[in-house]
Amino acid sequence: INELGIKIPVALHLDHGGSFEDCKNAIDAGFTSVMIDASKYEIDENIKITKSVVNYAGDEITVEAEVGHVGGQEDDVIGDIHYASVEDSVKIVNSTGIFMLAPALGSVHGPYKGDPKLNFERMAEINNLLKTPLVLHGGTGIYDEQIKTSIQCGIAKININTDLQLVWTESVRKFLEEDKKEYDPRKVIGSGEVSLKNKVKEKLILTESANKA
Repeated sequence: INELGIKIPVALHLDHGGSFEDCKNAIDAGFTSVMIDASKYEIDENIKITKSVVNYAGDEITVEAEVGHVGGQEDDVIGDIHYASVEDSVKIVNSTGIFMLAPALGSVHGPYKGDPKLNFERMAEINNLLKTPLVLHGGTGIYDEQIKTSIQCGIAKININTDLQLVWTESVRKFLEEDKKEYDPRKVIGSGEVSLKNKVKEKLILTESANKA
């Protein structure tokens, strides 16, 4: 419930669960949504692992999976972009019953270096074949117009973690530079709150998601 007394639905989501055990632990701890990322395996093994998570999750927990490989850096893992094929995308959805699919189509984790090269044609083709909510990982550095086009091509969820980290860190650095005597970690951490909230509002407006909870 927010400060206006309005009840807003919130999902507790595990991003990039690297194994069945990771997802199981999250579900057992009360997470309402999990992503199983077995994209480093060949498609048949990816499907096998993903299906085991779907079976454990049951009907109450939403499960997301990835095909292809989103480039950039996620935690301590660094990799190149491997574009998802239409065939693998269709196969994993039809074989597992996942709720969301994150096909790697040109985005990267972390700040984008150079111009983003998103494959909108393949994105739209996958969306038209499956009608399954698609997820765009690595939304940071993607131009606003590309974000809008992605949504038109079937993207229903966009990850913007790095965007939020960047604005928060910038505000904290500025705060510490202006007040070199401050030592209270609560004030240090809180100094980035406004800029983080403003960035979230900006993204909600961009994606036309405001007031749609």
